[in-house]
Parts: sequence; C-alpha cells; structure tokens
Amino acid sequence: MNQSFYHFTLSFRGGDVSDSKVRFAEKMFKDHSFPKTSRSFEELSSYIETLADDDMSTNTFDEIWELYRMKHGID
Repeated sequence: MNQSFYHFTLSFRGGDVSDSKVRFAEKMFKDHSFPKTSRSFEELSSYIETLADDDMSTNTFDEIWELYRMKHGID
C-alpha cells in the first residue's frame, strides 16, 4: 500500500533549512489540520493554496508531489 503524501514528505524533516522541501516538511508537521492520510493531488493542492504560506508554497508542493508521484507510480 502506498504511503500518504504526508508520510512521504516527513522524510525531508531535519535537513538543511535552506532547502525549501525541508521547510515545507517542518511546517507541514506542525500543522495539525494537514490532511495526513491524503494521496489526492486535488485535495492536497487545494489545502496548500488556501494556506498561502511562504514555507508551504505551491511551488515546493509541486516539487515534492513530483517526487512522491514518481516513487509511487501515480499518473
């Protein structure tokens, strides 16, 4: 079974804070309302867009989503 986007993204935590993926993961981890079980691009993208947060930007989300998509074979 594929892991959720949230669990995939946690692998970036603890890295160099100059990396936007690390900052995204840290901010996401602290966001208690983040959809932790979702594997849906639409649901996650909509959530990120409504946040409008510099550390959880749509550009970084798209970058991490592409890595997630490739790892889990999502079309």
